[in-house]
Amino acid sequence: MKILIIDDNQSITTMVSKYLVLKGNECTVANGGKQGLEMILQNKYDLIIMDISMPEFSGRDIIDYLEKNQILREKNIVLFTASAISADEIDDMIKKGVKGALRKPVDLVEIDKTLARFQKQEKNYGF
Repeated sequence: MKILIIDDNQSITTMVSKYLVLKGNECTVANGGKQGLEMILQNKYDLIIMDISMPEFSGRDIIDYLEKNQILREKNIVLFTASAISADEIDDMIKKGVKGALRKPVDLVEIDKTLARFQKQEKNYGF
């Protein structure tokens, strides 16, 4: 799968991207929200794992932009966040079109479950 990771914490993006590559995925990293949005708009990704709390241009800003331009539901975005965001906020974003959430610190079992979910979806659609 072609995966984009958007997070301002370089140690997290490095660790997660290395893990995803070891699992046979093609992985691209954006180290901030503005760069991440540009990459989303310019490329097609099977999965986007995105931090919600980033300085300057946050994951919320990306979600708002994609929703406003009616392309949020087309994207497979999974939030990657610390506990600073409430369950209600996550539910609201899922209602808008976000496909799920992963909690920090990184849980490799949950990442594997997320990958399996989207790989199964790919196979069902014949990609």
